Amino acid sequence: MIKKLLLIFPLVISGSLYAQTITKRPSQNITATKVLTRDPTALNFIAMGDWGRNGADHQKQVAKQMGITASEVKANFIISTGDNFYPSGVISAQDPSFKYSFEDIYTDFSLQWDWYPVLGNHDYKSNPDAQVDYSKISRRWKMPARYYAKKFPINGDLDNQVLIAFIDTNPLIPEFYSNAEYGPNVKGQDTTAQKRWIAKTLADTDPAIKWKIVVGHHPIYTGGSRTECI
Repeated sequence: MIKKLLLIFPLVISGSLYAQTITKRPSQNITATKVLTRDPTALNFIAMGDWGRNGADHQKQVAKQMGITASEVKANFIISTGDNFYPSGVISAQDPSFKYSFEDIYTDFSLQWDWYPVLGNHDYKSNPDAQVDYSKISRRWKMPARYYAKKFPINGDLDNQVLIAFIDTNPLIPEFYSNAEYGPNVKGQDTTAQKRWIAKTLADTDPAIKWKIVVGHHPIYTGGSRTECI
């Protein structure tokens, strides 16, 4: 059996979302389309990033469509790929941005499941650990550390799981150490420890793991026009 993942990427294109089903055989990948098809054998989730804008810049409209889409495909969880709070992250777990950019925006019932965030460079401008601390306050915000991993069973089947490593790419970017805004919060990070953790995590030989996915804010390679990290 070919295992599938249905990933829903919300893009601000005329207020629409595009869906893509990815199989373990790249030749069978399906081109992104506006037509949503729920596969009962798939693990369904939404992946998004660069969103915390206090409701501006189409955030509310995208959130509304996310709720519709998550309901249609019965999304199991949401992944946030960083830059969770513009323009300069949050200063504490009590920062009002959590309310005005997150809690008051993603209100649809289908978006009340677990959110798994990673940190972006804008999140590093203030206090990155405040987002970790918020996990102790919010029921759905699941960020136990600056980098972490979790296994997700496909439709509750413990013999068929997806391993996702959520990494912190910011301290892995040399240019950030001399940056006045990012530097103070990357200098205290042990990049060697994170790299060893990534290697150990991805070396997991559990036969139940059918997929291994790495989630981070900055890609190793990009086919896009934007190649700068800031």
